[in-house]
Amino acid sequence: MLKYLFFAISPLFLFSETAFSSEKIREIASRSSIPLIQVAYSEGKRVSLYEVATADGVMEREDCSTVFQAASLSKPLFAYIVVKMAERGEIDLDAPLVRYADADRFDNWGYASLLTARIVLSHRSGLPNWALSPGSADWPASKISFRFRPDSAFSYSGEAYAYLQRAVENIRGRGLEEIAREEVFIPLGMSSTSYIWLDRYDSLASSGYTREGVNRGVGSFPRANSAYTLRTTAGDYIKFLSAITEGVGIGKRASRELFTPVINAVRYPERPRECDNTIFWGLGVGIEKNRELGDIVFHWGDNGNFKALFIIVPKGRGKPKRILVYFTNSAAGHDVINDMAILFLGNKEPLAIHDWVLK
Repeated sequence: MLKYLFFAISPLFLFSETAFSSEKIREIASRSSIPLIQVAYSEGKRVSLYEVATADGVMEREDCSTVFQAASLSKPLFAYIVVKMAERGEIDLDAPLVRYADADRFDNWGYASLLTARIVLSHRSGLPNWALSPGSADWPASKISFRFRPDSAFSYSGEAYAYLQRAVENIRGRGLEEIAREEVFIPLGMSSTSYIWLDRYDSLASSGYTREGVNRGVGSFPRANSAYTLRTTAGDYIKFLSAITEGVGIGKRASRELFTPVINAVRYPERPRECDNTIFWGLGVGIEKNRELGDIVFHWGDNGNFKALFIIVPKGRGKPKRILVYFTNSAAGHDVINDMAILFLGNKEPLAIHDWVLK
């Protein structure tokens, strides 16, 4: 299915389906046995939406309204909130976070006192991804051990984001969901997006499927978490991506900071890979230095049986700015990174993002 999208950030125009048909997306998803994929693509100010099912019993909605777990695509949206707060002077990106939140869970107070919002957003915290499963009853009180000294290497961490979330909530005196609604969801018209379960999700939320095609249900989260609990649609999320690329709600300097490489993103220090050489991290987003497309901005999401990805290609080389975002309800959702990129972006060489995420 194809749907044209219009929203209030800037005037948009219809985008032709001739080159990017639903059937081509269906072929890609079918090859990887992905039951449902939802896609948003923009080129300049023109945006199109697709929702395509490939499995019996899985419904594709004509209005592209199925809601997916966004997984780690939760993080860039939270980073945008933090940067907005910094622009207003509510938080200092370079001040120790212990100024705003206690460090009781950390096993090394000296290291914890070095953490800042900027270090967290660029994944230089030295913390593990999670001390325990963040959905478990024991997680909120679990102890966190540093892997290494903060600001010494790349270390992708949901725990770091959760700690920064506590600082933000303490500053504002409100929970994450209320803050996100005020700062992002309402201003950008993201009516299907939330860090917590909404009643409308009872009929709109997609179930997740294993690689073997086993339905594992819609999933549930015990608490809002800035690192992984966002649910949304591709149509909503591309509104957010358009906003951050246009500097909506933040100044030009802050917008540039989001997309400026801070650290080389060697994902597995014990196992460096060739793809690491061109992957870097800014404030809340990854950057691939690509010979064909330029410095492309990305983030991937992985909640097991839900996989998501976005890619932002800057204006240049005879092309306007382009944005691609997709959500899948399958553990195989990242198998299609290169195929989806080639279909929409036309790159000749595989993206390093593919190997960086999968291998």
